[in-house]
Amino acid sequence: MTSITLIGTGNMARTLGTLAIAGGSTVEVMGRDAAKSAALAAALGDGATAGRWGAVPAGEIAVLAVLFDSAVSVVRTFGDALAGKIIVDITNPFDATGTGLAVPHDTSVARLVAEAAPADAPVVKAFNTLFRHVLAHGGPVDVFMAGDDAQAKARVSAFVESLGLRPRDTGDLSMAHWVEGAGVLTMGLARHGVGGSDFSLGVRGLH
Repeated sequence: MTSITLIGTGNMARTLGTLAIAGGSTVEVMGRDAAKSAALAAALGDGATAGRWGAVPAGEIAVLAVLFDSAVSVVRTFGDALAGKIIVDITNPFDATGTGLAVPHDTSVARLVAEAAPADAPVVKAFNTLFRHVLAHGGPVDVFMAGDDAQAKARVSAFVESLGLRPRDTGDLSMAHWVEGAGVLTMGLARHGVGGSDFSLGVRGLH
């Protein structure tokens, strides 16, 4: 069983929380608005709790489910409260048109989060290539991941599998830039090549 803390109360937090509860994880919700945190925890049910914004997360995995442009400031706000936690960055740094990244070519939001986080709080990029309704539907879709800490990725992989999803390790945190770029690719496919958002990127082995 995995214990997770959702930092954020939006749609992705709700979806991941629902899947996590169904997968047997314990869930804590932390949002800037205490009432929204309490409401989401109540909606998730099955023992989900609401934590205080900025406090030490109860979960071993802290899911950063906020807008990308606030991700670094949120991590700085929590500061040493995140020490020893695994931070999962699910944000998508789209530019204003959704056709490019709003971060320089030589970094990623995940890298910037890692630079702002305590040294003993490894960061794993994950979940950003999945549309929320596709994630909510469940099923064996692929979750692309990137991170420098092998043990942290193993723990996140186990969490991903508990949701009924397939973890796909892309390498170290330098790959997070390309995983974030895959989010842009997904948007392009939704607009043009697929003509909708009822799909996910995945890997199919040839045997």
